[in-house]
Amino acid sequence: MMKILLIGSGGREHALAWAISGSALTETLLIAPGSDAMAALGRCMDVAADDLDGLLALAEAEQPDLVVVGPEAPLVAGLVDRLTVAGFAAFGPSAAAARLEGSKAFAREACARFGIHQPGFTICHDMDTARAAIAATGGACVIKADGLAAGKGVVVAEDAEEAMTAAADMLKGRFGDAGATLLVEERITGPEASLFALVDGADVLFMGSAQDHKRAYDGDKGPNTGGMGAVSPAPRLDVALQAQVMEEIVSPLARGMADEAMPYRGILYVGLMLTDTGAQVIEFNCRLGDPEAQVILPRLRSDFVAAMLATIEGTLGHVSLRWDERSAVTVVMAAKGYPGSYEKGSVIAGAETAAGDDVMLFHAGTKIDADGTLRAHGGRVLAVTGLGRDVGAARGAAYGAVDKIGWPGGFCRRDIAAE
Repeated sequence: MMKILLIGSGGREHALAWAISGSALTETLLIAPGSDAMAALGRCMDVAADDLDGLLALAEAEQPDLVVVGPEAPLVAGLVDRLTVAGFAAFGPSAAAARLEGSKAFAREACARFGIHQPGFTICHDMDTARAAIAATGGACVIKADGLAAGKGVVVAEDAEEAMTAAADMLKGRFGDAGATLLVEERITGPEASLFALVDGADVLFMGSAQDHKRAYDGDKGPNTGGMGAVSPAPRLDVALQAQVMEEIVSPLARGMADEAMPYRGILYVGLMLTDTGAQVIEFNCRLGDPEAQVILPRLRSDFVAAMLATIEGTLGHVSLRWDERSAVTVVMAAKGYPGSYEKGSVIAGAETAAGDDVMLFHAGTKIDADGTLRAHGGRVLAVTGLGRDVGAARGAAYGAVDKIGWPGGFCRRDIAAE
């Protein structure tokens, strides 16, 4: 029986807390900082996820058997390195390996070295380089901030004017230091899918798939967001294609990172575009996605804590995972105005009655008053996950629960997994 410290406070961490608290290996769960909703699953500690000194001090005081780092920022900043040096077992990649998410330029150059399929790209530090790169694409291209931008640092430009505006905004500081370097990428087409794998430095293990819906509004309209919903398994990532991605992308990446003395250990998120010429890498993330965690973890029937321990100990080659054969669909309920400005504090009614045998609610940005009133306290606020025998049944369960929730200050897409 273990004492486990989970780092983070969002919807992904609520799903992780649910999975960890349900493990037979978990005796005590601490969550830093956690949230009002997560307090039902563990003891929340008032230390921010980006306070590395505070988190290290918390670990020294509490002596957890395992530390699980949920968000990307502390991973990129080197929290796992510091915990490991201090003698703690920590789940997540080192700062060197987490550069796969922390720098899109690093990830693109790594794929080029390791022979992994990806779109053409140009790394730009100024507008002159960006202008030339945009012209070389013909205008329709993808502009990406190099660093962490909370899932919002990507503009899929329809023409040169839109691309130039996006590039100028990033270089002028729209995303702070994250946009000081940007990438101009070839615009490729096809359905998207996300594949997750556990990597222990040498071995790799499939950890589920999902299809995210990034745009804010129905019909894939509006600005990119952190994710407005997802379906798992990814509809177009069949068993054969899944095996191909593991063989041609995940395994070469793991070998390459190990050969270059920065072995990857943790969850690897591979964002894919399934083009007419095969799967190409859109991006890597160094942790579970949000809302992908909320749609994948409910389908996992194996003990997630045991899988994380095997990843840390380098024994993934002896592990297999069991999955619920049902489909899952997650619908994100967001505050009106998201991903732009939005108001906090609006009341959400009916959430406590929306969950059921086939429906789970994960809280991303909520607060709970002393009298039990649930209020919105973020952009993406709730993730409603439905399970069903097929995608249609899972959609019905998710949207049926959404319709039980009264929240005039919120909105959601109504076409998640409708294809």
